[in-house]
Amino acid sequence: MMSAASDLVILVTAWTHVLLAPYTKVEESFNLHATHDILMYGTDIEGLHNYDHFVFPGAVPRSFVGSLALAWLSAPILNAGGFGLIETKLDIQILVRLTLATLNAMSLCLIRRSVARRFGRLTGLYFAAVTCSQFHLPFWMGRTLPNMLALTPVNFAYYFILSRAPSSMKPSTRSTHCGIALMTATAVILRAEVLPLLGPIVFQALVCRYTTFVKVLKVGLVSGLISLALTVLVDSFFWQQWPLWPEFSGLYFNVYQGKSADWGVSPAHTYFTSFLPKILLSALPLSLLGAAIDGRVREILFGPLVFVGLISALGHKEWRFVIYAVPMFNVAAARGARWLFPSPINESDRTGLRKSALLGRMCFLSVLAMLAGNCLVTFLHTQASIANYPGGVALSRFNERFSSTDYVHVHISNLAAQTGASLFLHERAPPYPPYLVPPNALHWTYNRTESLDARALTNAAQITHLIAESLDDFDMKRKWSLVDTVSSFDGWRLNLGVLKKGGSIKDLLTVLQMVQTEKLYILERY
Repeated sequence: MMSAASDLVILVTAWTHVLLAPYTKVEESFNLHATHDILMYGTDIEGLHNYDHFVFPGAVPRSFVGSLALAWLSAPILNAGGFGLIETKLDIQILVRLTLATLNAMSLCLIRRSVARRFGRLTGLYFAAVTCSQFHLPFWMGRTLPNMLALTPVNFAYYFILSRAPSSMKPSTRSTHCGIALMTATAVILRAEVLPLLGPIVFQALVCRYTTFVKVLKVGLVSGLISLALTVLVDSFFWQQWPLWPEFSGLYFNVYQGKSADWGVSPAHTYFTSFLPKILLSALPLSLLGAAIDGRVREILFGPLVFVGLISALGHKEWRFVIYAVPMFNVAAARGARWLFPSPINESDRTGLRKSALLGRMCFLSVLAMLAGNCLVTFLHTQASIANYPGGVALSRFNERFSSTDYVHVHISNLAAQTGASLFLHERAPPYPPYLVPPNALHWTYNRTESLDARALTNAAQITHLIAESLDDFDMKRKWSLVDTVSSFDGWRLNLGVLKKGGSIKDLLTVLQMVQTEKLYILERY
């Protein structure tokens, strides 16, 4: 019963983050728009010229395999009418993101079950509590970043490697090979950065004699060649280039040519001193405790720690590059929390800290305090994130405000396109899928042409509306009228005046106030 409840909490947490912040940002756009195009235009070669990656190509090609899987998994629900819940294209975007969130939640549930089997049920419960109380992993695992598509198979690989009885010193050879095969496929198809994680895991498997070098070589070759064939066949078709291996192109561009440095360079210690503490929150000290008191945890953390160390050699760093290490740190944190608060009498694994009643209560309260601290930070981050997608809010408002207007041509500024104005919000322009009712007002055009200044936009007579980043240089007296403004998150500020006045509890909740500033403007031509 407790096991099923923990799994449900993980799933509900992931879904909640999707529903609270349904819009997306530019880094999610390739896979999101690829999924959009597959659902809207199909996979026939005749429809490929409509695909967004031909209209707005990126620096390097990315794989369509993950987007194809998301589209195929979402399609049965859409074709069945969406159970009456799918009424707009934005609803389809939410469904696609819920599908990805479900896949990642399922993989985390499997890890939780393997943790419960190996370390005890209470440790599995703590894993769920730590994971759900964090912000980054639950919030982003329903977002169509390539890293989040890769997270699912990586977590499944962790499950195979972790899953064993408490008395067993090592996983089965078959489980080890399944984990290695999954990580190999992930590195070949989705994210080459998984290779530095696969390397130490294979090394550990050989040193600990989970398998042999010859068997690992066979597994790696078979899974690697099958994965390579899959990505080359699929992506060569969608990109209309032959032969094309997107992850190799990405490695060549970012690592060999060093182009990733164009997006910024961080010190070598950044992952350890900045990103991991921010992602893990109180799981960091708890994971250190877990590693200190249990050799099994040190074994689990070996691969992720070496992975973070290896990837630190790259100059360009982002927190999402090390997201694959987070579940294992959470396993270690759960073991640390379990040690501070031993299990009930009926728990199979009774190892824990021997302590007096007072010390026991203090340790228990310390675990609760750390989880509560996680929840507080997560609440603030979530509130800020909800208010941090002005492009999505602006285009949704625009669609609703002019829903009965015909012949609309709206230009979407770069900031709007980067902060939520995805293709799924082009509600009143074709294509119209058969499972949606076409809008009443037709003849709409959503224009995302870049680098158009105020003069060019004004001179383009076909443009009837703008979602602009600024009012500067626009003739607001004769050419354009301001319809609406959209504000967005711009930080937090302390309202210390409430403390000085000694207000009520309700007033005290306003000590920390969100600062929002105007980011986008909806304009209509006179």
